[in-house]
Amino acid sequence: MTKQVIVEKIDAFLIDEFEVDPEELVPGANLKESVGLDSLDFVDLVVAVESNFGVKLVGDDFVNIVTLQDFYDLIERKLD
Repeated sequence: MTKQVIVEKIDAFLIDEFEVDPEELVPGANLKESVGLDSLDFVDLVVAVESNFGVKLVGDDFVNIVTLQDFYDLIERKLD
């Protein structure tokens, strides 16, 4: 799966399932603040990633995730 496909899939479920404004989906956006995800949303985010990409995420995966780009990169690493 290409990086572009990963980004498109992530952006699509953030828009559809989390009602994120598409204009907020820039790589440098802070995942918690700019995108507006709270701790409960992160649980839903883990479920969405598992269903869309077939990879499992654990709490430690999010330790260094600050921006949306960090999140894209995490998913890309998990898929490799």
